Amino acid sequence: MVKRIAVINDLSGLGKCSLTAAIPVLSVMGVQACPLPTAILSNQTGYESYYYDDYTEHIDAYTDEWTKRGLTLDGIYTGFLGSELQAEKILRFIDTFQKPDTLLLVDPVMGDSGQTYDIYNETFGAQMKRLVQRADVITPNLTELCILTDTDYQSLTAKSHSSDYLENIASIGRKLLSLGIKTVLITGILYKAPTDAETCYYNLVLEGNAVTPVSSSIHGGSYSGTGDLLASVVCAGMVRGDSALESVRRGVHFLETALKETAEEQIPKNDGINFEPYLKLLL
Repeated sequence: MVKRIAVINDLSGLGKCSLTAAIPVLSVMGVQACPLPTAILSNQTGYESYYYDDYTEHIDAYTDEWTKRGLTLDGIYTGFLGSELQAEKILRFIDTFQKPDTLLLVDPVMGDSGQTYDIYNETFGAQMKRLVQRADVITPNLTELCILTDTDYQSLTAKSHSSDYLENIASIGRKLLSLGIKTVLITGILYKAPTDAETCYYNLVLEGNAVTPVSSSIHGGSYSGTGDLLASVVCAGMVRGDSALESVRRGVHFLETALKETAEEQIPKNDGINFEPYLKLLL
């Protein structure tokens, strides 16, 4: 039987992120995506303007209808949540649908590059911490890691040239492992290791006592949807039985290959990655 994952995220018409990134990735990896939209947007919020339709009032109806149908899920994957009320509703959704063998992956979308998004306030942050504590796998970027662990982002990144920078980040990530989270994947860390010819993006996979870095070349910088694509590969891979590390390595190879062509074609960063021709790498 085909595995099923509830994908709780926004639907953006342009920008190749969130649900429009997750659905094709899960599908090509042999997993059924069951989308639950948290918002409908004409395009992702990096553009200078966008239309936004909040879906908070519809979440309970989704939950009720899926409950009536006896839906069973192999995974639940949460991304963009628009408010603390949405976070509360998703916690109730998890109470309803998470079974002992249901993987819960939380991408704690709250900010990037040291800045929080407009949706963020302290109440929202507290709700996100509650959600993260329920997760099997979380995929924070460095900003979100700092928010979740009450770490000062500027103080941490000021030491980005030190040889123990990645170990310092890993020690912060271990605080989240101590909450019972099985896998912490810290994404998109800019760092030039002593053995690197240039600055790279690093992803740190923390499981138990193990910390494994997976790096890739920058290829033009940060594009819309990169984190969504990586989290989607990891969630689908783990639901179908792959290890977290194997899934991260597959996702990074997929992204790096697609990013190289995207940068060569000078695609605007808000438009996202030309990943579609490379979905075959995920088979």
